[in-house]
Amino acid sequence: MASDSLHENPDVLSDHTKDVHRAIVSLMEELEAVDWYQQRAEACVDNELRAVLTHNKNEEIEHAMMNLEWIRRNEPKFAENVDIYLKSSGPITEVEKETKGEAPGSASEPSSSSSGSLQIGSLKGQ
Repeated sequence: MASDSLHENPDVLSDHTKDVHRAIVSLMEELEAVDWYQQRAEACVDNELRAVLTHNKNEEIEHAMMNLEWIRRNEPKFAENVDIYLKSSGPITEVEKETKGEAPGSASEPSSSSSGSLQIGSLKGQ
């Protein structure tokens, strides 16, 4: 396999798992390229070069989204979470609670003592 970042012997992994790995690694590489082009464009003093670098960054975003879409189509948990989080509104950390019908601060949210530290009971939802 082209990537040395597998954590398990490729001989014991399914083709599906190896393809998902390829897609995730490719997504990470595309996002890294977006970051690099963004930094280069922002630091650049030449406007024409900035335009080229910004164009390149936008192409990498397109590639990243194509990888993400493949992952969404092939991994049900990704698809489920895309449906929950993407294009949502309001505080991102509250989106899951809203989709499950929980109110912020409900019993499933860990509570804290007046000192701000978690108590054993709070981890159990008590």
